[in-house]
Amino acid sequence: MKLIMQKILNMNVNVIGLEQAVERVLSLGRGTSGAYVCVSNVHMCMEVFDSEDFANVVNNADLVLPDGRPIAWAQILLGHSNAEQVRGQDIMNALCAASGSENFNIGFYGGSSTALLEEVVANLKNSFPDINITYTYSPPFRSLTPDEDTAVVDAISAAKVDVLFVGIGCPKQERWMAEHKDKLHCVMLGVGAAFDFIAGSKKHAPRWMQKIGLEWLFRLASEPSRLWRRYLIQNPRFIYHFSKQLIKHRRGLG
Repeated sequence: MKLIMQKILNMNVNVIGLEQAVERVLSLGRGTSGAYVCVSNVHMCMEVFDSEDFANVVNNADLVLPDGRPIAWAQILLGHSNAEQVRGQDIMNALCAASGSENFNIGFYGGSSTALLEEVVANLKNSFPDINITYTYSPPFRSLTPDEDTAVVDAISAAKVDVLFVGIGCPKQERWMAEHKDKLHCVMLGVGAAFDFIAGSKKHAPRWMQKIGLEWLFRLASEPSRLWRRYLIQNPRFIYHFSKQLIKHRRGLG
């Protein structure tokens, strides 16, 4: 079934629900070629807006999920009344829960340290006893050498990974997935800080803040020095440029 796509500024985003997204990822994971999934929010949308090269990376993904609530709201305002938010953490949990019954292997690439990944694996095994985790690797912050990268690809292939969660931050993780699509036979999902949330080193915003689109404010308060530019500069830019898109849409010009 062909998925509906809606362009928000310069970024194509699928109009999709969680259940359908899980089915699509499982289908990609069972394929014979590599695939990658982008989990989009306002930050990614503005990175796409500012970079034609990065726009090509995201818009060539096999699936782009509306992770940020403002992205789902934008889809609704552009005429998709059934649009909904598909949080990266939610699809990650759903895939981990299905790993055992669907008989597919999960891998993790990213995280700030090996110790953090060990916490991720321990917590997931506690939550999902049947999960099949066959690969974990926390890469150095520098770029890998060609030999190191080849070793990573070989290790992922040897582990027969079907679904690889990539957590090295946007836009680095999206570029990494695009570069490795033809080297790996699995589906990759860029999940940003999800590893930190699972390990407990970062806290989720309360559900009420998530529902009204204020998760960004919670994260800004938690990490102001790292996130102030993303939220205090990029969010207003998104509102400005999307407002122009919405006006054109309502005038029938775009």
